[in-house]
Amino acid sequence: MNLSLFIARRLHHEEDNRRKASRPAIRISIAGVAIGLAVMIVSVCVVLGFKHTIRDKVLGFGSHIIIAEPQSLYTDGSYPVCMDDSIQNEMRNLPYIAHVQRYATKQGILKTDSDFLGVTFKGYGQEYDSTFISSCMVEGHLPAFSDTVSSNEIAISQNIADKLGLKRGDRVFSYFMGTDNVRTRRFTICGIYCTNLRRFDETICFTDLRSIIKLNGWKDDQANGAELTLSDYSKIDEVEMLASATFDRRIDKYDGVYASISTPHLYPNIFAWLDLLDIDVWIILGLMVAVAVITMVSGLLIIIIERTSMIGTLKAMGARNSTIRHTFLWFAVFIIGKGMLIGNILGIGVVALQHFTGVVRLDPTTYYVEKVPVELNIPLILLLNIGTLLISVMMLIAPSFLISHIQPAKSMKYE
Repeated sequence: MNLSLFIARRLHHEEDNRRKASRPAIRISIAGVAIGLAVMIVSVCVVLGFKHTIRDKVLGFGSHIIIAEPQSLYTDGSYPVCMDDSIQNEMRNLPYIAHVQRYATKQGILKTDSDFLGVTFKGYGQEYDSTFISSCMVEGHLPAFSDTVSSNEIAISQNIADKLGLKRGDRVFSYFMGTDNVRTRRFTICGIYCTNLRRFDETICFTDLRSIIKLNGWKDDQANGAELTLSDYSKIDEVEMLASATFDRRIDKYDGVYASISTPHLYPNIFAWLDLLDIDVWIILGLMVAVAVITMVSGLLIIIIERTSMIGTLKAMGARNSTIRHTFLWFAVFIIGKGMLIGNILGIGVVALQHFTGVVRLDPTTYYVEKVPVELNIPLILLLNIGTLLISVMMLIAPSFLISHIQPAKSMKYE
């Protein structure tokens, strides 16, 4: 067996009541590593949860990439482009495209007996992937999405329902301003949703594509545009460039113009805020690693000083400085390992508690979610463990050279 490892194991398992200073130092070192690692695990899991939850909510409203008439992308107006089968097939042939769905919008006013509110009606065809919005339904159901039949049903947000005093099953008049007239439709509220994304919840009402096409006076194969969902989100920049090269400034048979944009570029403020969270995580990781390293260095120095007599004895028996240094480094690894075990239990325990109970609540008007979202990423946690161990041991190499300055003749009298 390796001599350094053997001695380190004996030192780690011994119980010597005379070591008044090293026992508290070891406990403090273990606590420093445990707390630092636990905080790092919780921080990373919370930030990942925030980023992916908010990102998925925003993408749920607009998918990954949008191809539409340019003015429709940057204004509240509705401008059509051709969305026939051939155009949709071209979009599906782009790499990493998992789904394509048409959409159309119309600005209107919902009016009750006592109040009114300006909203955006957003219609989808039968190909609409309703997985996200269905998961956000508070009550009722979504309208029957179709490009051939008008359902005369709408799904409104909880925000809109509260402002107008509406509930599921109510019938509400909607007014649409044209160039020379006002059109009126009466819709039945079939469902109420809530995503806690205010910029969408305050305005968006879902209905079928056919209703919006008729209200806009468009042809059957026209729409505002199409939303493209990717099979791999990490490829969004690559696909956006390909979509731009294929469709941007292209003119359809009705003289409409195509343009493309990714959702992160369409809503830069939200995604910039999410990117800032990465900076916070790096700061937390740096501080926690510093705490762990400082406590370990302090503990190792105390242990070396308290073991001066033993070091002198080993040197007198012929042990080399490198052997003794490795002994104390192995001893430090045992301490770090114990701290990391406790830290993993604490960190993963807190994350699991929040995931299953949602004990920590948030203001959804500010943070877009009602409870702190967490995401347990095992590979990333393993990297945190490996990084903490390597950095801590590397930072202990320099203090371990104190051993080379200890002289056997003097250390034999040291107690």
